[in-house]
Amino acid sequence: MRVRLRPARHRMIITSHAYARAGLIGNPSDGYYGKTISFVIRNFKATVCLWESPHFEIVPTQGDLARFGSVGEFVRDVKLHGYYGGIRLIKASVKKFHEYCGKQNIDLDKRSFTVSVETDIPRLVGMSGSSAIITAMFKAMMKFYGVDIPKHYLPTLVLAAEREELAINAGLQDRVIQVYEGIVYMDFERQHLEQHGYGMYEELRPKKMPPLYVAYDVERAEVSDIPHKNLRQLFEKGDPTVVGAMQTYREITDRARVALMAGDWGTLGRAMDENFDLRKTFMPIAPENQRMIDVARATGASAKFTGSGGAICGLYKDGKQYQQLVDALASIRCNVIRPIIFETHA
Repeated sequence: MRVRLRPARHRMIITSHAYARAGLIGNPSDGYYGKTISFVIRNFKATVCLWESPHFEIVPTQGDLARFGSVGEFVRDVKLHGYYGGIRLIKASVKKFHEYCGKQNIDLDKRSFTVSVETDIPRLVGMSGSSAIITAMFKAMMKFYGVDIPKHYLPTLVLAAEREELAINAGLQDRVIQVYEGIVYMDFERQHLEQHGYGMYEELRPKKMPPLYVAYDVERAEVSDIPHKNLRQLFEKGDPTVVGAMQTYREITDRARVALMAGDWGTLGRAMDENFDLRKTFMPIAPENQRMIDVARATGASAKFTGSGGAICGLYKDGKQYQQLVDALASIRCNVIRPIIFETHA
C-alpha cells in the first residue's frame, strides 16, 4: 500500500475531531461480513489537541483521574465515565500508528509531542465514544508527522488499535463513519475484506434528509464489547441463527438504502424496526433498553439501537410526533436530539 509523506507542520497546535455515530441499519453485522449504513452525529465530538514538546506526554482526561473529594464523588465518576479513561486509547493509537509507518518504511522525525483529549460524546451508550478518540488521534498524528494514510484503510488501523492493543471486540462500521463522516453505505463481504483488509464504502447524500431522532440515557451505560463476546463465539461455531441473521442484515440494508435514497420514510422506518427485532432473536436485550424501544414505538416512531444499547435512533413523522417522543422518553430519563449529520455553512 502506497503512503505519501507530506511536509510536516512545525511548532503549531494541531486540533482534530471525530464525531459520535449511529448505525442507521445493519448493525451489528459489520463484524460478521454483513452490510450497514451509518451516520455521524455532529452534536457530539471527541477533540484531540497535539503540539510539539521536549517530551512525550498524555494529559489525563476526566476519566483518568485517580483522586476524588469523596468515595461518593468517585462512584458518580465511575457511573459517568466507566472504569477506563482516555489514556489507554491514546497509547494504543500512538503504538499502532508508529508500527504502521515502520511497515510502510516511513521514516518519522524524532520530535515529541504533548496531547490532550476532550469529549462530550455520551459514554458507553452505543455512540462510539472510544473509537472517536482513537480516530481523532490518528488524524492529529497524520497532520503532525505529515503522513497521508489512505482514507479507506484508516478505519482498519483504528480498529487494530482497539482489537490488537486493547482486546476490544468491535467491527469496522464505527471507524468507517468517523473517518468518512456524513452517511456511508458499507459492504463487508468476506472475500473482499479478507483479501484487502477493508470493506467497500460508498458515501451517500440523499436528496431529502430523513426525519431522524436519537435518544440516549447515560444511566444505561455498558461497556460496548460485552454483548459481542458470546456473539463472536456463536458466529465462529457456525450457529445457524446467527449466521442466517447476518445474511438477512445484508438484505435489510439494501432495502433500506433504496428507501433512503428515494425518500420513502415508511419503508425505511419499517426496515429499522425489523433490524432491532432481528437482533432480539440472537442477542439478549436488557429490560431497560427494551423499554426505550417500546416507549419510542408507542408514539408511532420507529426505533432501533444506535449501537450496542443505551441509545436508540429512528424516524418520526412530523413535529407533533417528535414532541410526543421527547415527552415520552423524558418520562424514563432519556434525552432526545435531532442529529446534525452534514456540516452546515452560514
